[in-house]
Amino acid sequence: MAHQKNIITAGAPIAAAKKALIMIHGRGASARDIITLAPHLNVKDYTIIAPQATGNTWYPQSFLAPPAQNEPWLSSALDLLSEVVADTVAAGIAKENIYFLGFSQGACLTLEFTTRHAARYGGIVAFTGGLIGDRIYPENYKGNFEQTPVYIGSSDPDFHVPVARVHASADLLQQMGADVTATIYPQMGHTITIDEIKEANRLVFR
Repeated sequence: MAHQKNIITAGAPIAAAKKALIMIHGRGASARDIITLAPHLNVKDYTIIAPQATGNTWYPQSFLAPPAQNEPWLSSALDLLSEVVADTVAAGIAKENIYFLGFSQGACLTLEFTTRHAARYGGIVAFTGGLIGDRIYPENYKGNFEQTPVYIGSSDPDFHVPVARVHASADLLQQMGADVTATIYPQMGHTITIDEIKEANRLVFR
């Protein structure tokens, strides 16, 4: 199965914007759902780009499954994000002005995509997520983040995302040149909190 290119946009028109935010929804949710976060972020002058997963899920199994079990959906999702970034750059927005935000499955996909294509981005926000796989595969990741600000927020415990994977992911991004802040909230649950949004605004959308 391949993901169809179905993009929802909001915010400033891309032709007039200097910055873009690519928002990646979670399993069972939609592009329109994740866009509802935008008014709470310091992104009023950004163009907002939200791809929609075919069938409302980016890949079928847990992000902790061996990657082969999530194919061909995972590769299709990563390819779609590559296309979205290429389209955004072609529209005149430089990579260093492209921001990413995802929640849950979308946060995992956000971290996986950006770490496979590490570069100086505007910033990266992962609300409850980690790098994808039954273990971390360093050979999949290349590039240098050149101090791109990264914020990861998660719960201890979280039913879907183990804290150990959050820390391991943050460590690898840091080794690849990212300026990472990872905040673990006791008993937060699988959600996005006001405090996480404040931290994202303070550290990334500043």
